Amino acid sequence: MTQHGNVEGRRVVANIALSLDGRVRGQGGEVDMSWIVPHALSEGAREHMVRVTSTATTALLGRKNYEGFGSFWPAVAEDDNADPRDRAFARWLDATEKIVFSSTLTEAPWLNSRIADAEPAELVKRLRPQPGGDIIVLASSSVIQALLAAGELDRLSITLCPELVGGGARLFHDALPATSWSLTDVSATESGAICLLYDRISAAG
Repeated sequence: MTQHGNVEGRRVVANIALSLDGRVRGQGGEVDMSWIVPHALSEGAREHMVRVTSTATTALLGRKNYEGFGSFWPAVAEDDNADPRDRAFARWLDATEKIVFSSTLTEAPWLNSRIADAEPAELVKRLRPQPGGDIIVLASSSVIQALLAAGELDRLSITLCPELVGGGARLFHDALPATSWSLTDVSATESGAICLLYDRISAAG
């Protein structure tokens, strides 16, 4: 069985962009994410995304991200004029196993996708011993929070955007258990965002 540091089995990674005040969305609600765009489209952020996803063979998404990603990325995979890094990510996203958490969807039409049959932590426990690469959560804060609460997240990939949005949903809330993390990689982008990789330090050291 593969080991990653203190992790036995497949590593579970969360990839998300945050503001300096820890928000995943702004004061305007779910659609208030325009402050992320210039940083997500920077050269450094694109390279970071390709690097983080290249080791993953399963992607976990909430319904909104599944529908949003599915309406945009498949066309990029076939676009000869797209940025090569965007196209690489789009092709990876098409080819990888995608599992969507939803209580309303009845089908998952995107190539290589299916609806989850369990809550995030339970599903991850089933996936860990199975063959494959990393299991990555793509920007779905509710899934990331559930895995943090259950102690089932091994790596945090955070693109920290130099923005104070002043309100909106946070990723980290007071009910999450205390954990310690080790910085394993850091890179700055030309937009001023910082791409950070943190690995969880287990209680056993």
